[in-house]
Amino acid sequence: MSYMTRRNLALAVAAGLVLPRIALARSGPDSFAPLVKRVLPAVVNIAVTETVAGGSEALDMMPPEIQRRFGLNDRLHRRRQMQGAGSGFIIDPSGIIVTNNHVVGSADTIVVALSDGTELPAKLIGADDLVDIAVIKVTAPRPLPFVTWGDSKQVEVGDWVIAAGNPFGLGGSVTAGIISARGRDIGASAFDDFIQIDAPINPGNSGGPVFNTDGQVVGVNTAIVSPNGGGSVGIGFAVPSELASRIAAELRDKGRIERGWLGVSVQDLPGPESGRKRTPGVAIAGVDRAGPAARAGIRAGDVVIGVSGQPVDTARGLIRAVAASAPGTSVNLTVRRQGRDMEMSITVGRRPANDQG
Repeated sequence: MSYMTRRNLALAVAAGLVLPRIALARSGPDSFAPLVKRVLPAVVNIAVTETVAGGSEALDMMPPEIQRRFGLNDRLHRRRQMQGAGSGFIIDPSGIIVTNNHVVGSADTIVVALSDGTELPAKLIGADDLVDIAVIKVTAPRPLPFVTWGDSKQVEVGDWVIAAGNPFGLGGSVTAGIISARGRDIGASAFDDFIQIDAPINPGNSGGPVFNTDGQVVGVNTAIVSPNGGGSVGIGFAVPSELASRIAAELRDKGRIERGWLGVSVQDLPGPESGRKRTPGVAIAGVDRAGPAARAGIRAGDVVIGVSGQPVDTARGLIRAVAASAPGTSVNLTVRRQGRDMEMSITVGRRPANDQG
């Protein structure tokens, strides 16, 4: 501070003047080393082996009689081993590990490498393809280091985070960055609600944790934007801990995720035109004749404007609201049909794999 600035400040204080408050930007830590030393022992590398069908596209296109004549059809049925790598983190000293479904969901064998180099076989406890979370377990001769979940609802755009994992199969690594955005929808499923981070994450980081500056897991690395198919360009996505922790707990307890299902196809209503407000509700585009909605009397063309007293105005919102209901329970839908509102009670079914309604 210059002499004149100090003198002016002193005069202002002496005269009892109120000075404008000076906002100081919060800087990052001088070093992440203490935090990394504390949490990295709970981050693991995961190697998987998956058996896939052999053959090639060229062989697939050959007529069957040609394949039989030259014995090529035998090659179509050969199977080969594919290897992959990812990351995970220990959430319980007994050996419970969280990772991505796309890392271990189809694996025949799973081997976990701890931070000290110890390799242990792992078994799959449960996996959820819609949120891309899986839980695996190893048996170790001693309690393992572990990390705890943080509250992703409390993170803000601009907060510092650390991403940890196994990029390109190199082994345990960490990168630092900030929260770039929240609530990102990247078209992976109807349950997209990603945290976007600019901490570099690369192939092999999948399933690794995103830590806040308190060393708590606030996200699970899941996807990256990579226009050239290579590595990080500073746009990565993580499943928020608010969702990942709940899915992991249910997988650990039940081995699967059960979501409610109506048996309908839905679509958003058209947006506002000529300055008019958007029409609330979600249109029913089609009804599965054997599904719960059909049994309750829902028709194509109906508009759902509420679920159990809560308004809905997007197809994603309706799907999520119904999915949150346990199969076999009842939900009340507020339905608008030909300009008239009615309440309809529906016993939701169990959501089939890859279904969108």
